[in-house]
Formats: sequence, structure tokens, C-alpha cells
Amino acid sequence: MNIGALRHRVTLLTPGTPIPDGDGGYTETWTTLGSRVPAAVEPATARSLERIAANTVTSTASHLVTLRYLSGVTTKTRLTFHDTTDRTFSVTGTHDEEERHESLVLECTEDVP
Repeated sequence: MNIGALRHRVTLLTPGTPIPDGDGGYTETWTTLGSRVPAAVEPATARSLERIAANTVTSTASHLVTLRYLSGVTTKTRLTFHDTTDRTFSVTGTHDEEERHESLVLECTEDVP
């Protein structure tokens, strides 16, 4: 992994314990998994998605986020990309390159407010 390519900062959030709201429902809470983690954020292309999936069907992604391996990242994780404005992404797929726990590539879709 080229550490110099990790020039962006993202915050990773994972679903926390649901809190009862008093009306029979629950309020969703988020727990910080990693704050201001160095990452590379790039728009996803058909070629970049095929490189990850190697001729398999994958989920649709608008961006690929590469970062050092961090356990606990799942498709329930969301992240905030700290750019000129904070942008929120939902993780739709994870890829641990060569299962070596060195780097993680996240397939993400941008949440539109």
C-alpha cells in the first residue's frame, strides 16, 4: 500500500445499541469506529470495480475508499468524508486485499441529503 496515497480523512461509524424511545420504537445510535482515519477516496469506475471483483457481480458503488485495515467495518458501517464539506457514504462492500489485514477497500455509495 502506498501510504502517500492516503491523503484524505474519513470518520467511520458503526451502529450502536438501539435506545428505546418510549413509544415502543427505538432510536438508532452510532458509535465511532475510527475518527479522522487517513484514506484514499476516489470515484468508482467500471474498471476499478471489476479490478476488485474480478469478473463477479458486485454492488453498485459511487466511490472506492482505501484505508489501512480496521476490524469491525461491515456493510452496516457508514463514513463521513471530510472534504470542503462533510459528505456521508454508506458502505456497500468490503474487500480485504489478499486477506492479509493490511489494507481495506470499501465500496461506497454517497448518501444524498
